[in-house]
Amino acid sequence: MSNFRGIWIALVTPLRANEVDFAALEKLVKKLLAEGVTGFVVCGTTGEAAALSKAEQLAVLDAVLGWVEPGRVVMGLSGYNLGELLAFQAEIQQREIGGLLVPAPCYIRPSQAGIEAFFNTVADAARVPVILYDIPYRTGVRIERETLRRIVRHPRIAAVKDCGGDSETTMALIQDGHAQVLAGEDLQIFNNLCLGGAGAISASAHVHAELYVRMLQQVDQGDWLAARGTFYQLLPWVKMAFVEPNPAVVKAALQLQGVIGDELREPMQPCTQATRDRLPGVLGLPAAL
Repeated sequence: MSNFRGIWIALVTPLRANEVDFAALEKLVKKLLAEGVTGFVVCGTTGEAAALSKAEQLAVLDAVLGWVEPGRVVMGLSGYNLGELLAFQAEIQQREIGGLLVPAPCYIRPSQAGIEAFFNTVADAARVPVILYDIPYRTGVRIERETLRRIVRHPRIAAVKDCGGDSETTMALIQDGHAQVLAGEDLQIFNNLCLGGAGAISASAHVHAELYVRMLQQVDQGDWLAARGTFYQLLPWVKMAFVEPNPAVVKAALQLQGVIGDELREPMQPCTQATRDRLPGVLGLPAAL
């Protein structure tokens, strides 16, 4: 089974004048690599993939592959038109990548049998490992525990990005051992590690990534007390990162640090001034003049 253990960044897509800002993207990726992250999920929710054309998504993927080893790059793949999704999957898989992150089809709310058939079809067509993205508050449909446990037995499904909000399901998946379980809700990263999970696919880890990496290393060393301290050090920022629709606050924080701009593609909006005014204190940065 592929090893996805680590801190993965759910990568934002920097924009300038409504176009992808590749210079800022390179600066961001190289900064995060230097801070020790395991890899990147490109064109997921945080990357505003739903607002990017297929051509833009592939251009972002190709750019990141120019800076990062292929095994450390996962590509988001989502949709509810199965034929179009499989065609895009085939196009993505012309590149060497580490995996695909795939949520259940949104909007159409299929049955449990339909969800299982969907993931089996995508996994059958995969030539790279698949990370199942369980995020019912975005897709509109919950993948029931037993459905998940069956789906992850597919040999191409290597991991779950766990945003389901059900600790019993999380524990069952970890205990079964058929797929690695990565926290997708950043408040659950420490819990995930303590329960035996594999790490996280995190949006907030764009900021202070070195602390997220340190927390995982402390767990691996059995230093639970130190890991807990690191988590509580991060907690004010983790909470702050999601007070407005993601990735608005993350982009604002990165702008404050001089890494990228804070532009989002409509209908997403930059974070409010009230949130922006609180960021320096939360990030440990000097207040803006």
